[in-house]
Amino acid sequence: MSETGFRIFNNTFSVGAELAYAVLFTAFFYPFLTVRDRKWRKLLIVFSVYILFERICDRVSLPQGSFGPVLMAMLLAVSKWAGLKKSLVFFLTLLYFNAKISSGLVVESLYFILERLFPLPSEPLEAVFLSSAVLVTLFLLSHALLFAVMLHTLRRQLEKRQISLHRRELCYLSLVPTAGILFGQVISRLLVEFKDGILLQLYQRHPAFLAVVPALALLLYGGTCLTIAFQQGMAALQEEQAAHYVEYRQTQEIRARIREAEQFYTRIRQLKHEMRGHLTNIKGLVRNGQYSSLEDYIARMDESINDFELTLQTGNPVTDVIVNDIRRRSLDLGIRFQVDFHYPDPETYDAFDVGIILQNLLQNAVDACEKADKDVRFIVLTGKRKGRFFLIEVRNSFMGQVVIGQDGLPVTTKKEDASMHGIGLANVRREAEKYMGELELKTDQQEFLATVLLQERSSL
Repeated sequence: MSETGFRIFNNTFSVGAELAYAVLFTAFFYPFLTVRDRKWRKLLIVFSVYILFERICDRVSLPQGSFGPVLMAMLLAVSKWAGLKKSLVFFLTLLYFNAKISSGLVVESLYFILERLFPLPSEPLEAVFLSSAVLVTLFLLSHALLFAVMLHTLRRQLEKRQISLHRRELCYLSLVPTAGILFGQVISRLLVEFKDGILLQLYQRHPAFLAVVPALALLLYGGTCLTIAFQQGMAALQEEQAAHYVEYRQTQEIRARIREAEQFYTRIRQLKHEMRGHLTNIKGLVRNGQYSSLEDYIARMDESINDFELTLQTGNPVTDVIVNDIRRRSLDLGIRFQVDFHYPDPETYDAFDVGIILQNLLQNAVDACEKADKDVRFIVLTGKRKGRFFLIEVRNSFMGQVVIGQDGLPVTTKKEDASMHGIGLANVRREAEKYMGELELKTDQQEFLATVLLQERSSL
């Protein structure tokens, strides 16, 4: 290879390396762009920012290691247009450079070994240029390959479960990758030094570092992966604890309402016994011609009877209480409430399991209807048995847009006490899985449909 060809190769190699790393950077961000529409525009923003600062760094003598912070600052500035949260941009950029530096240290040690096994020829000059070009190309390809594998592993781990990136969690998750980046920056400064005009190489002076440096780099990278996995496990545990707490609280509320229902039926039986006395009093008032007193007496009886209203009967006291409570609340809010629910065989389905499903589905429906216009508010509940299956459907109106998260459930928009919100449907799904069933969610324009399919079990 001639000197001119080698110069052309260097320029081409530089551009190719920039494009390769920009593509890897953009691909790493791709799964986390939650806005589906105009997704390619968001990718173009991320890609362009990376290329822009690569070009700036080539033309401006920035201190070593400053590219990452400058790139991160620019991405944070444009995060709104890229559809990304600032905390996620910070964390993903940190992971990217941690993987890049760790993979670079591993490949650098291999590159040093290759140079010793296959030393560059001292002449002719064309052979020197060619050998240098081959080694540099091998370095780029091997680094890009290992780097892509590391990024893919991180991305797969992050996609397993969404984790909150509040200040405390972000600080905790950032410790190990930051340590990996700092370690890489220190080692890169020590790899090659000039002292009194003499070239000093770290691996030449300390051969043991050929194994120690890449091992430490991989350990720090592995620690990053384990930290993410641990945080995801903690998040899953907290969600499970919150879900069990909510389920326990709902069960206690249902039990309390059942006790109220039992008292209700007891009062009805008492009223039945009292009716004979009331009829005797009414006959006496009529016989004596005390019609004004009779009207007041009947009005008082009417008020007491109104307290004994349980309009909807589903075939089970638990579901009776839940459905009638939601019906009364819906009427107060101006929501049209329609029911065609018939409880299945009580020996194959636990009433409290079905009650928790109804409580969460109907509560979500009421919350959604409250945000809709009053003239379009409606809830339709159906529950029918089909062979060995029991199908529950709740259809309701809603306003706005439903955003589905990575777990297949809608993302809650409630800010207050967010840890306790958004787990109602998760509880429904868990209850359905007890019966080898499933939860299916659909939206059609401004109508939301939740369908729960339960399979009959011979014993509970």
